[in-house]
Amino acid sequence: QVQLVESGGGLVQAGGSLRLSCAASGRTFSIYAMGWFRQAPGKEREFVATVSAGGTITYYADSVKGRFTISRDNAKNTVYLQMNSLKPEDTAVYYCAADSLAFRRAPALEDMGYWGKGTLVTVSS
Repeated sequence: QVQLVESGGGLVQAGGSLRLSCAASGRTFSIYAMGWFRQAPGKEREFVATVSAGGTITYYADSVKGRFTISRDNAKNTVYLQMNSLKPEDTAVYYCAADSLAFRRAPALEDMGYWGKGTLVTVSS
């Protein structure tokens, strides 16, 4: 069993920054890719970013490329999402998820074996 707990969400003005964290426990964290997804009100959950098991390979959705950075600290069993230049359309619940592979480009929802409960990010205009 894997537990994922997100933190760092909140209310921020457009153009601002937030850093999300996801603490993992329950299995060997460092051998699996980790991802961030988000779900805006009335929309389906979508892929945001993924980082390989070793932290050296990342991949982003086009909508966040150049503004968001995913990283991980395997010594702390934590994955991060640094979000800069936030826009109102980034408003969503952000979810951390654990993959079953060491890396997968643009994973689908069904590729992720474990999910956190999410943290709300609200960007005001």
